[in-house]
Amino acid sequence: MSDRMGRGEWREPSFEQGRGNSRDDFDMRLSDDDRTLRGQRAAPRKEPRTPPRRDKRSGGGRRRGRKGRSFLGGLFYWTLVLGLWCAIGVGGLVAYHAAQLPPINQLTVPKRPPNIAILAADGSLLANRGETGGRTITIGEIPPYLPKAFVAIEDRRFYEHFGIDPIGLTRAVVNNLRRSGGVQGGSTLTQQLAKNLFLTQERTAARKIQEAILALWLERTYSKDQILELYLNRVYFGSGAYGVEAAAQRYFNKSARSVTIAEAAMLAGLVQAPSRLAPNRNPEAAEKRAQLVIAAMAEQGLISQASAKTALVAPAEATERIGAGSVNYAADYVMDVLDDFIGAVEGDVTVLTTIDTKLQASAETILVEALAAQGAKLHAGQGAVVSMAPDGALRALIGGRDYTKSQFNRATAARRQPGSAFKPFVYLAALEQGMTPDTIREDSPVTIKGWTPENNSRTYRGPVTLQTAFAHSLNTVPVKLNQEVTPRESVRVAQRLGISSALQANPSLALGTSEVTPVELTTAYATFANGGQAVLPYVIREVKSLSGKVIYARKGAGFGTVVQPQTLSMMNAMFHEVMTSGTGSKANIAGWEVGGKSGTTQDFRDAWFVGFTARLVTAVWVGNDDNSTMKRVFGSGLPAEIWAKYMRAAHAGMQPAPLPGGLWHGAPKSIFDGGAPVAGMRPPANTQTAEGDRAWVQPAPQQKNLLERLFGG
Repeated sequence: MSDRMGRGEWREPSFEQGRGNSRDDFDMRLSDDDRTLRGQRAAPRKEPRTPPRRDKRSGGGRRRGRKGRSFLGGLFYWTLVLGLWCAIGVGGLVAYHAAQLPPINQLTVPKRPPNIAILAADGSLLANRGETGGRTITIGEIPPYLPKAFVAIEDRRFYEHFGIDPIGLTRAVVNNLRRSGGVQGGSTLTQQLAKNLFLTQERTAARKIQEAILALWLERTYSKDQILELYLNRVYFGSGAYGVEAAAQRYFNKSARSVTIAEAAMLAGLVQAPSRLAPNRNPEAAEKRAQLVIAAMAEQGLISQASAKTALVAPAEATERIGAGSVNYAADYVMDVLDDFIGAVEGDVTVLTTIDTKLQASAETILVEALAAQGAKLHAGQGAVVSMAPDGALRALIGGRDYTKSQFNRATAARRQPGSAFKPFVYLAALEQGMTPDTIREDSPVTIKGWTPENNSRTYRGPVTLQTAFAHSLNTVPVKLNQEVTPRESVRVAQRLGISSALQANPSLALGTSEVTPVELTTAYATFANGGQAVLPYVIREVKSLSGKVIYARKGAGFGTVVQPQTLSMMNAMFHEVMTSGTGSKANIAGWEVGGKSGTTQDFRDAWFVGFTARLVTAVWVGNDDNSTMKRVFGSGLPAEIWAKYMRAAHAGMQPAPLPGGLWHGAPKSIFDGGAPVAGMRPPANTQTAEGDRAWVQPAPQQKNLLERLFGG
């Protein structure tokens, strides 16, 4: 059919036959605009392209230019893409770790654990108690060069960066790569504070990210000086000291307000490695580090060259506090009773105590030296000293010979048998029932329900006055008196005077078989020194908050008169006789009216000496923690020696004062008494005591007839 058609003839295309091909042919005739209107539903036919003729004269330069531009463009593109993905990855990582933190709008700086600063009576620091080891201190209280020392060595761009220091971080990385100046860290002071406040000490990438986030928050929330103040109060300095005040007290025995430039430099250098650079452990390393700090301060213009030279010439040295061991026993006792006065401690407080630093140090030195000299020979391993004013104020409290080896406070917590030191309560009960020091009782064997007590000398004196029996610590007489007045009455008298431990109302009570603590016994004896008033031992005078608000102040509080004046006078006369002719004669204090009583328990397990003047009451105990026996240590021996040495030193320079209430001088005289009480005979001055090698035996008083009474025998 097509063969019969001429070339010039045109026939309308048929869409019925060859539909696909005919439409394609038709679409080829459409213009570009038509195809645009049709939505470009059909792709244009691609004509074969004749390859361009290469110009030999060009040498292919155009193609190479295109390839170069294509390579640089690709490199830029992929770098941009990679950077974008890295940014997204870092952002996601930061967002993930930020989500592990509390919401930023809820973040608060955690409260610093409260510190309890325990001060002596003169205001000097005895010890700090609490987790931090020192009180909070403001940046305005300390010398300017102290915070500058930390800035110089830890973060010289502290006042310029925004919490994170890219320049410092880069410098640290470069220096570490070069290995110059040792390994350096890039953390700012703000980052270190963030770690101390909110995070653990683990070294992980996650912690570093959180540290940076928190540093930014701190910089946005607080001023630079506030951040620096927080840092100085939270950073760890070793030896349990958190904060610059605690560190200054720990290493230099002074407040941070008083440190020198050399000491400030040593403290600033210490935070890098507290255990390795502690000046009390490694003074050479601490000094070398301090020299670097001083040099950095001078280089940055934070101190003058002259000040730097002075600090280098006179480096800081760690000091040991006098009495640093024993004061901890007193501080522990303060903490034991503090809750009773102020309840839970919410913030830093200052506790003013009654402790006298000189008496505390003296008591510790005397006790430790005595045990060091004689302890091994006598098998006496431990000791305790309690010294208080007659009103109950504790002046010295030694709970053992070495606090670093044993923190058990024997002065307040050890219950030991007092032996003959308990006898005064039995004699007081007898005097209150009408007896006097001149009352005669028989020193003779006694058996009560199968129990037969004996005198230490294993001898008996026959009829003796109560005063003589008391002065020479006879055993049979107080045992008989205890039965007369009843053991229950002896218990009531002891409790009335301040003994709070459980006492057994039995026949052996008279010989001190019920256990008491040294502080209890001292308190009870204080009644005889203060005129018959019952007191409670106390160590806290005042408690103040950091702002100076008085939280607690002690007011005079006694329990009134518990021993009547006449009875007190008789008891003090008997105590005084102990010191002049009895078991305490070697411990007397020249010029003073002194009362005292020794005590020795069975098998020499405990040895005591308790005595008093109008100014001071002191008890000394010597023994062993395992209750093992000592080698014939009497109360009139080693304890009396320690007591006498301490009390003589404590009273040096004081004006002597008589015991309150006066001393009883015997029964009322009459013309029939021959100028002296019938039963008041006393031993000669050179007589040894019953606790010594030889006992003085008083002859029985002889009856006189009327003429002998009138005109003498």
